[in-house]
Amino acid sequence: MKRAALHNLGCKVNAYETQAMQQMLEEAGYQIVPFQEKADVYVINTCSVTNIADRKSRQMLHRAKRLNPDAVIVAAGCYVQAQGPQMQTEGIADIILGNNKKKHLISMLQEYEKEAGKYAQYEEEGRNTDSSQGRHAVTAWEDINDGKKQYECLKITQTAEHTRAFIKIQDGCSQFCSYCIIPYTRGRVRSRKAEDILNEIKILAKKGCRETVLTGIHISSYGTDFGFAQGEGLLRLLGQIQQIEGIRRIRLGSLEPGIITEAFAAQLAGMDKICPHFHLSLQSGCDSVLKRMNRRYTTAEYAMRCEILRKLFDNPAVTTDVITGFPGETEEEFQTTRQFLEKIQFYEMHIFKYSKRQGTKAAAMDGQITEAVKAARSAQLLLLEEQMSARYREGFTGRTAEALLEEPFVYNGKEYMSGYTKEYVKIAAETGKNRANTFIRGKITGHLTGDIYLMVEF
Repeated sequence: MKRAALHNLGCKVNAYETQAMQQMLEEAGYQIVPFQEKADVYVINTCSVTNIADRKSRQMLHRAKRLNPDAVIVAAGCYVQAQGPQMQTEGIADIILGNNKKKHLISMLQEYEKEAGKYAQYEEEGRNTDSSQGRHAVTAWEDINDGKKQYECLKITQTAEHTRAFIKIQDGCSQFCSYCIIPYTRGRVRSRKAEDILNEIKILAKKGCRETVLTGIHISSYGTDFGFAQGEGLLRLLGQIQQIEGIRRIRLGSLEPGIITEAFAAQLAGMDKICPHFHLSLQSGCDSVLKRMNRRYTTAEYAMRCEILRKLFDNPAVTTDVITGFPGETEEEFQTTRQFLEKIQFYEMHIFKYSKRQGTKAAAMDGQITEAVKAARSAQLLLLEEQMSARYREGFTGRTAEALLEEPFVYNGKEYMSGYTKEYVKIAAETGKNRANTFIRGKITGHLTGDIYLMVEF
């Protein structure tokens, strides 16, 4: 039996696609092994959101070749899409799979084996071949930016996390923020058919999955390519998932602030399975920087969206992304952002240092910030994030909550089960036995360790 290993880089969408490719390999008869082990096939699902992601993608491709020089190396995903078919001649991978082409993994492996067999025959016959120049590489890649591409229907029937399943509902983005390469590597908005999504969730629910997380590149646009207004298609889909037996929780991936209206949030609040955990992408707390970023809201509008959520939900977890060191960001603009973050009081913030991406408008902007300044500003916001996150979690002390238990946890010699509340606050409970994938209700009595709080079950 041939052995295959996979490695994922980047976002939850990539993770979903990597899991789908793993299941393709399993169905084709491959044994899946850890990436660090020797395998016959290595699949690296790459990322290109930052320069660091590019570098990590190349490093993992080279690492795979070192692990087994005779293995077939498959490069897939956003870095591949950004680099284009020229990767075919670089010798860094044997199979090149652009975005929207991952479903062809098995057929491409078969094609590669045929091509490799031909070259082996040519070598036996004394013909000249130059495999060092990547002549064995086979490619499935296309320009993804013509706006006519269909959603690539990948699917999963099981998940490594038995309690929670990430479900991809959409691909692509049509926003074109000035700093972002993603619309060029993922293409325009393409929504997955609701029927396919619902069938996948039903299968997972029957296998014990209790929580589903809807993910995509820009899920706020789900259904707009089907003719729905923004938010309408997503609400309709959520209402259908709400009816699936076995699913107890529904989480949403990153949302654009503009989707949060009184009407939208009120409908969400009427669905008892929706988790009050909302990731609203911000990027900057300064209006002049937001304008340069081509973000389509002001800080006042963003604050209003947060107020709507806090009015309709009881102490919801509001999380966000922030970029530091965007071109032209002055110290005054940075301090304005810092003050805005303190005003909103987020549960968690993902802090990113601006990364210049060739081909985006921001890459050509004047006033590029030094790495030292970016690092200093990032450090300030990371400290602020730590303080706000601790403050939010501490607010649950003394409150009653429900948690979905996930895995055993040992602290100071005591055995606990760890899990998460609907707000994604991590708890630990002394249950006496492994009760993974079960719900408990109890009182959160206080801080235990790290970001974990102790829950006493009723």
